[in-house]
Amino acid sequence: MTDLDTFIVGLPKAELHLHIEGSLEPELMFALARRNGVAIPYGSVDEVRRAYAFGNLQDFLDIYYAGAAVLRTAADFQDLATAYFDRAAADGVVHAEIMFDPQTHTARGVPIGEVVDGLLAGMTVAEARHGLTSGLILSFLRHLSEGEAFATLAEAEPWLDRIVAVGLDSSELGHPPEKFARVFAAAAAKGLRCVAHAGEEGPPAYVWEALDLLHVDRLDHGNRALEDDALVDRLRDSAMTLTVCPLSNVKLCVVPEIAAHPIDRMLELGLKVTINSDDPAYFGGYVADNYRAVAGGRGLDKAQLATLARNSFTGSFLLAEAVAAHLARLDSFVAAN
Repeated sequence: MTDLDTFIVGLPKAELHLHIEGSLEPELMFALARRNGVAIPYGSVDEVRRAYAFGNLQDFLDIYYAGAAVLRTAADFQDLATAYFDRAAADGVVHAEIMFDPQTHTARGVPIGEVVDGLLAGMTVAEARHGLTSGLILSFLRHLSEGEAFATLAEAEPWLDRIVAVGLDSSELGHPPEKFARVFAAAAAKGLRCVAHAGEEGPPAYVWEALDLLHVDRLDHGNRALEDDALVDRLRDSAMTLTVCPLSNVKLCVVPEIAAHPIDRMLELGLKVTINSDDPAYFGGYVADNYRAVAGGRGLDKAQLATLARNSFTGSFLLAEAVAAHLARLDSFVAAN
């Protein structure tokens, strides 16, 4: 392990853009398929991994939804969450705000309580085992209707005190943020924070809509904001947190390779960017792998990596005193390394 790699793994950090269903490793997929008697269209772990060659976001989503079919019970979701948190803790993650897609499961007849209760149980295990705190983000699937999103928000009512935010994910093109403005307003009125995917495949206009119509507290991805100077100025001046996912961007052809990733430009422009793994089982790396990728591919130094980690705490939905404690620990680590 190199000095820089040791620094990356040891750097205290939060992960703010993680789809828990996207952490389903092929080994666990097969184990859950056997446990639940679910047929999957792959004969081996290697065959699944060979399928992880995506030409665009929709190619990925097709296999993502097929994999999610093995998740049936609260025990399955607890196992899924526990596996992610174990891996995240090994990468130096001390806080994670994880997204889940209830509509992916309720559409298959899985009660939302099985999903939420299982994830909450995994979060409890993570705190006891690793001291790793976490929060849940309920994400609406943007290819579905506004009415279905409202129905999901109503279904989740018994658990809203355990959910920190609502989000918006799935197929971006053709599904602008404005489609969900009313349901986001309803969620905010219930005291939930708001995040949304925008500017991954969608144009800068979708980022403007996320800001002006959804009133997001945090922006997921946001790469294409760089195409609009006025938008960059707004994001910088408002200190809007962007949850950037470098390996995901390469895997989904948002950028051709890490060497072309704009993460260093984002930092130079004064944007409050963070590094995250998105769907790590599918995109070839967890959060430390993403830090390594930008360090190697874009030449980021320790100071820049520490800035990314600092942003992950100040961009989180933790209370101010928890943020301050994490920043003190981060500063102490950086000073010693």
